[in-house]
Amino acid sequence: MRKEIISVKILVVAAMLSAISIICGKYLAFGIGNVLRFSFENLPILFAGIAFGPLAGALVGAVADLVGCLLVGYEINPLVTLGAVAVGAVSGGCHLLLKKAKASSAFSVTLSIILAHLIGSVVIKTFGLAAFYSFPLYILMLWRLFNYILVGCLECILIFMLLRNRAVCSAIISIKGGHL
Repeated sequence: MRKEIISVKILVVAAMLSAISIICGKYLAFGIGNVLRFSFENLPILFAGIAFGPLAGALVGAVADLVGCLLVGYEINPLVTLGAVAVGAVSGGCHLLLKKAKASSAFSVTLSIILAHLIGSVVIKTFGLAAFYSFPLYILMLWRLFNYILVGCLECILIFMLLRNRAVCSAIISIKGGHL
């Protein structure tokens, strides 16, 4: 019975994080053309992966991208959705592996965010956007790399602040029913 309650709690938090991602990515984003967008849409996805594991991160990424596209009328691009899934899964998987290897929390969070953005945002999503909009791949990749260096640094700082907050850590432990 206890495992089911924890699973429902994580699903509820994942739904909330998906909604926050949609708001940050689709409504509060600063766009440059159809392809470049400065936003914190990945912040809740990264947080879900780091706090609740790769499956929760992947789920938040998929739901946020699919539902967000439907809400604002964007066409669903399967590669961009896969990139959002990768951001959550890679951040969660990397953080889990580094935590087991007894890496410092700062190193674990930083490397998790860097790898998640490189794989999910810079490589996978860029391939999807380049194919969908017929843009030159390497030029788009350079712009997106610059974008995610800036945004990733800010996301790192915000996630550090969240994970250092006792109330947030207590809530995560309560939801997971175990350790942070």
